[in-house]
Amino acid sequence: MAENPNEITEAQSPVPESAVQTVEKPAAEVMTDVSEPTAPKKPEKPEKKPHKFVQAIRAFNAKRRENSDKFKRFNLIALILFPIYITCMAEIIQAKELSVFADFFVRHPSVLVFDVLIASVIFVLFLALFKIPWLAVLIESFTYVALSIVELFKFNTNGNHLILSDLRLAKNVKSISSFAYIKITWQLILCCAIAILIFLLIFYMNPKIKFKPLHRVATSLGCIVFSLAMIVFPKFYKPIYKFFNVDTTSATNAFLLNEKFDNNSFLAFIVQTASESYENRLVKPDNYNRKSVEKILDVKVDKSGTFNGGKKPNVIFIMSESFADFRVFDQLNVDDSYYKYFDKACQEGHSGRIITPTYASWTVRAEFELMFGLPVKGINDSNMPQRILAEHSLPAIARYFNSWGYNSAYVHPFNSAFYTRDTVYPRLGFKEMIYHDDQEGKTDFNVDVEHYGTYVDDKSVFDELLYLIKDSDDPIYIHTTTMQNHQPYNQGEDPDDEFGNYLQWVQHTFEGLDVFLSELKKLDEPTLVFFVGDHFPSLRGETSVYNQLDLNGENCDILYEQTYFFWANYDADFSKVPENKFSFFYVPYVIYKIIDAPHDAFIEKMMQYLDKTPIYSTAYDATIPDDDDLDMLTYDRVVGKVYSTSPLDDE
Repeated sequence: MAENPNEITEAQSPVPESAVQTVEKPAAEVMTDVSEPTAPKKPEKPEKKPHKFVQAIRAFNAKRRENSDKFKRFNLIALILFPIYITCMAEIIQAKELSVFADFFVRHPSVLVFDVLIASVIFVLFLALFKIPWLAVLIESFTYVALSIVELFKFNTNGNHLILSDLRLAKNVKSISSFAYIKITWQLILCCAIAILIFLLIFYMNPKIKFKPLHRVATSLGCIVFSLAMIVFPKFYKPIYKFFNVDTTSATNAFLLNEKFDNNSFLAFIVQTASESYENRLVKPDNYNRKSVEKILDVKVDKSGTFNGGKKPNVIFIMSESFADFRVFDQLNVDDSYYKYFDKACQEGHSGRIITPTYASWTVRAEFELMFGLPVKGINDSNMPQRILAEHSLPAIARYFNSWGYNSAYVHPFNSAFYTRDTVYPRLGFKEMIYHDDQEGKTDFNVDVEHYGTYVDDKSVFDELLYLIKDSDDPIYIHTTTMQNHQPYNQGEDPDDEFGNYLQWVQHTFEGLDVFLSELKKLDEPTLVFFVGDHFPSLRGETSVYNQLDLNGENCDILYEQTYFFWANYDADFSKVPENKFSFFYVPYVIYKIIDAPHDAFIEKMMQYLDKTPIYSTAYDATIPDDDDLDMLTYDRVVGKVYSTSPLDDE
C-alpha cells in the first residue's frame, strides 16, 4: 500500500509511457510534413572504369612488381653480367665483325677484363646514384653504344680513332655531318636492336636493389674516386695498366696512335688516351715570369727593316684544305697533269718542303702555327690550340701587319662557329673576318659564290681574295683556309674512287689558282703569295690509298711533309728562303725576310731558332728534344701574360 494515497504509481497509470513523452508539434510543422514529403535518395553512379590503356599499364607494372620478387636470382645474375655484355657489345659494334672481336679477345684477354672492370665501376656508380637498375642500364647502354657508333663512323671517315677530346666538337655535329661517312649496315642495326631488347628485358624483369643511404653515398664516392684516379693519378693507373697489359706507348703521330688502338681496342684506348692527355696537359712553366722571358729575349736586334725601300707588298697566305702532292709516293704513279698549274707556280716562284704539325685532320693546328709563328709542340701538341688561348688580345701575326700600316683579313668559306673561330680569331687582330655558311644561308663574301663538290669552289675564294686586294687602300695581309678539297670524296666520275676524285678536285684548284695568279700579274701593286696544304687528306679507314703504301708509326714522317711555294708579281728576293725543310711556324719569319719587315727582339729570337732548330715537331720527329726557352715563349704569347715584346706594347 502506498505511503501517499494520492500518488499514482507507474504501474497504475492509465496513460501509456509514449503518450506521456510525446510533445505536440506546432500546426505549421504539421502542415509542412504533409505538403513536402522527403524526396527519395538518388542511386549512386557506378565507378567509371579506367581506359584500357591505363588498365594495361597498371597490369604491366603489377607484372613487373611480381617479377621483382619472383625472379630475384635471375635479376641478380642479369645485373652481374651486364658490364660484360655491354663491354662486348660496344667492342663488336666498332669492330663491325664478331670474328674481329673474337680475334682481339684471343690476343688480348687481359685488356678485355680491364674493359669489364671499368664498365662495372661505372655501372655500380649509376646504381648507387639512381637506385633504379633499369635506369642505370639505360644510361650506360646508351653511352657505350653511342660512343662505339661514333668511333665506327670516325674511323670510316678519316682513318683516325676516337679520343675523348674529339667530343669537344659535339656542338658542331651539324657541320661534321657534312663530311662524315655514315653508312648504316645490317650488322649495326642488329647490334642496336639487341641492345634495345636487352634493356627492355631488364626493364620488364624490374630487378631491385637495396641500398641504405650511407652505403649509396660511400659507393658513389668510391666509384668517383676510382674513375678520377684512373685519369689524373699516374701512380695509381700506371700499375693497373701494366697489370692488365694495356698499351701505354707514347703515340707521337697518328699512325702510332692507331697502332695503340689495335692493341687496346676501343674502350681501353679511350680510357688510356684520356689519362695520357691529362698527364700531358699544358701547365705553366715552373720559372715562368717576366724576368725569365726578358732574359730569353735579350738579343741584339741588328736590322730595323725598310720594306725594301718603303714599298710594302700585299701578303697572301693560302692554306689549301687537304692539299698534298702524292707524287712523293712513286708506287702510286700519279699523273703530273693533275699538278700542272701547281708546278707552273713553283717554277715561277720558289718551292720546297715544309713540316706540318698535323695529318688528316685538326686543321686548326696548322692555322695556329701560321697565325702565331709558334709551334704546337710548345703547347704540348694540343689538337685544338684555340681552346686553350688566353681570353685577352693576342700578339698573332695579324697584329704585326696592323702595326706596319696593313689592312688584315681572315677568309674561310665555311661555318664561322666551327672550331669556335668566330669567338677566338677576333682576338688575333684581324680587321675583317669573312665566312660563308651554307647551312645557315649566311655569307660575308663580296663575290658570287659557286660550289665544286660539297663545298665552296676554290675559284670563288680566289675571286674574294682578288676583291679584297683591290678594295683595300692600304697593303693587305690575308690568311685564307679553303674548303673545296675537304672530304667526302664521293663526288666525281666514280663515287667509289676516292683518290681519283680527290686528284680531280686538286686539279680544279690549280686551274683556279692559275687564273688568280694571272690576275695578280696585272695589278700595279706588289703582292707576295704563300701557298701550302694544311695536311694530307683524310681518306677512308679501310679502303684508303694509304693502305697501299705500307706506312706505320716508324716511317710515316713523309705524311707530315708538305710541298709549298712562294710566288710574287714583283722581283721578290727568295734567296732568303731556307733551302732545307723547316717547320710551319717559321713561315712568317721567312716572309718578314722576303719583304724586309722591321724586327723586334721576339722576331730576331725566332729567326735565330730558324737557323738553330729548323724543325721542331713531335709528330714528324719525336726524338727532337724539348726547348724550354721556345716553349716558354710559346706559352707566354698564347696562354700567359705576354711579357715578350709584341705589337701590343704600342697599343
